Amino acid sequence: MKIAFIGSGNLATHLSLALKAAGEEIIQVYSRTDAHAKELADKLGCIHTTNLDKIYLNADVYILSVKDDAISQIADSICHKCPHALFVHTAGSVLMDIFKGKANHYGVLYPMQTFSKARKVYFLPIPCFIEASSKEDLAIIRSLAESISDHVVDCDSEKRKKLHLAAVFACNLTNHCYRLAERVLQEEEIDWKLYLPLIDETAKKVSEMSPKDAQTGPMVRYDVNVMNRQLALIPDERTRQIYRLMAESIHEDSGQ
Repeated sequence: MKIAFIGSGNLATHLSLALKAAGEEIIQVYSRTDAHAKELADKLGCIHTTNLDKIYLNADVYILSVKDDAISQIADSICHKCPHALFVHTAGSVLMDIFKGKANHYGVLYPMQTFSKARKVYFLPIPCFIEASSKEDLAIIRSLAESISDHVVDCDSEKRKKLHLAAVFACNLTNHCYRLAERVLQEEEIDWKLYLPLIDETAKKVSEMSPKDAQTGPMVRYDVNVMNRQLALIPDERTRQIYRLMAESIHEDSGQ
């Protein structure tokens, strides 16, 4: 199956490389930035372009892995040129119907994982959530997803929006908490890596019990003395607000 990738960012990079390794033919990469397009195209052994008017029109599948607000504009530019092709986006929070009236065949392939170009990921355990405009289109997307993932799940747009929201809490907001911790440690020149065993154990616990049961610390008990002493160590009001809101949320959720 011939696939053209629209986008060359973190997700596009990992997904395209995984599909190529699974035996799919990636024929072209488009990106607004020439260096980024060329970098990925060189890895895939295909042509690259920064011009939407020069996207090949003979692909079977066009995978749009770009910023959410760019999907509609790109679809407007290319879908009508390829009425035979299947158009797929990879976004967590964008409705499948963004293609409606623009493409004859369309759907979604959303791999739920955090991706960074510099870090390799093992794709098989990554859950991929799929949706399509017809049974025939869904079968094609399922085939692509199952070639790279052991966990392929049918999921409509409304459910996927909630999945993505939960992913933001579980990944992005959690990672920002790591960043806030890192800033505290930097002030005292403490090595961040000393905290990796704590982070690893926290992650392992929630594979065996619910996050609610895994929660510990002064916020569960609402130990005001400890929390006030910690708040006094935080130099900026916004971070203090984050601490207070999290403390209230943790304590209320614990039921103690």
